[in-house]
Amino acid sequence: MRVSVALFTADLRLHDNPVLHAAVRDAERVVPLFVVDTGIRRTGFAVPNRAAFLADSLADLDAALRDRGGRLVVRVGDVVEETCRVAAEAGAGAVHIAGGVSRYAARREDRLRAELAGERRQLRVHEASLTVVPPGALTPAGKDKDHFAVFTPYFRRWESFSGREVLPAPDAVRVPDDVTSAGLSRTALLASGSTSPGLPAGGESEARRRLRTWLSGPLSAYDDRHDDLSADATSRLSPYLHFGCLSPTELLDRAGALDDPGARAFVRQLAWRDFHHQVLAARPDAADHDYRPRHDRWRRAPRDVEAWQEGRTGYPVVDAAMRQLRHEGWMPNRVRMLAASFLTKTLYVDWRVGARHFLDLLVDGDVADNQLNWQWVAGTGTDTRPNRLLNPLVQARRFDPEGAYVRRWLPELRHLDTGTLHRLPHLDRAARAGLDYPAPIVDLTAAADRFRAGRGID
Repeated sequence: MRVSVALFTADLRLHDNPVLHAAVRDAERVVPLFVVDTGIRRTGFAVPNRAAFLADSLADLDAALRDRGGRLVVRVGDVVEETCRVAAEAGAGAVHIAGGVSRYAARREDRLRAELAGERRQLRVHEASLTVVPPGALTPAGKDKDHFAVFTPYFRRWESFSGREVLPAPDAVRVPDDVTSAGLSRTALLASGSTSPGLPAGGESEARRRLRTWLSGPLSAYDDRHDDLSADATSRLSPYLHFGCLSPTELLDRAGALDDPGARAFVRQLAWRDFHHQVLAARPDAADHDYRPRHDRWRRAPRDVEAWQEGRTGYPVVDAAMRQLRHEGWMPNRVRMLAASFLTKTLYVDWRVGARHFLDLLVDGDVADNQLNWQWVAGTGTDTRPNRLLNPLVQARRFDPEGAYVRRWLPELRHLDTGTLHRLPHLDRAARAGLDYPAPIVDLTAAADRFRAGRGID
């Protein structure tokens, strides 16, 4: 009897899952396996928000497998050791896994391949599982170029790429009876502490419910409204893409079929996600080193950083963004960029400080998207205009003109009229009397001069 192991990582779904599809196709019995990787705690990547979302997602995956006659096998420990142990117990000839792009994923794959080969078992890596276009599939002309460093030419190639077809969920999954499993509650081992009170529920079922809602109407307005902070008009699908509860290939297939400006703008965001993954795959050290060094003389400013983290900078739209992050474990892309610009260019603090704080809270915290977006904003990444500054007052007037987003997250300012709200950082002490809200921690003009001096810009 042929047996395969389908090792789930960041692909916690049944629909359009190349790993599970191949394992079911190639064997009579399949072990759907997830290993609660205790080693990930050493990376600092295991945090309460993502651990809670993961627990939801695993429970949902187990329920879906049971509906098809199977079950999810959970083990706890080192991924390579536990996977090899399960493969030996089940007599599996092959282990299927999705290809990753981080250094951690690459080392895991190398170790697993070597250990399985020693046991005369195969490792089958499925590269088109976590992204639409596999990292490395598109490269610029030139023998010395292994990835695209600028998004626009990448996007032109990405649009014309002929990807794989969307795969159906399996009708049945037959699991060997004698393979034991730890309880799903063991995911609590990954992180301790409280979660954000507004954290979304995880799992493929919730992902597909949100997808249906998104495609049924809101998507068509995405091009016009995605930066409108008061409208909350983005998909909020990023956590489900990060954990693989939703397939980016299926999302492209379904959104791309709606030929309107909203769908096209949304599809472009999927391309950005793939772009960042191919950059990190080619340059793994970009997770913590400048992709393009600018020789910055970053400030050490713990009080400023604390004010930024707590949403007490005195700039309402920045503070609203940071309060939303703490409450929901999520924030829209527009204010992610604004908050990142404020830290790296207005406060002139190292982007790694901000990226770490985001990873501590974001339920969709992804090493490729988070780190490379931070580098893009900081000007050390792939942005072709590395020295641009985002003025939080201009941004607030443009993307939250009536102040609704700010009032939602800063209840202490709800009584202010819109004009006063936008002028707040300029008000003197007398005009601010009675407000439970701090004065600005930095002057924008002085901050811009400091940034240009630090980066050596005339």
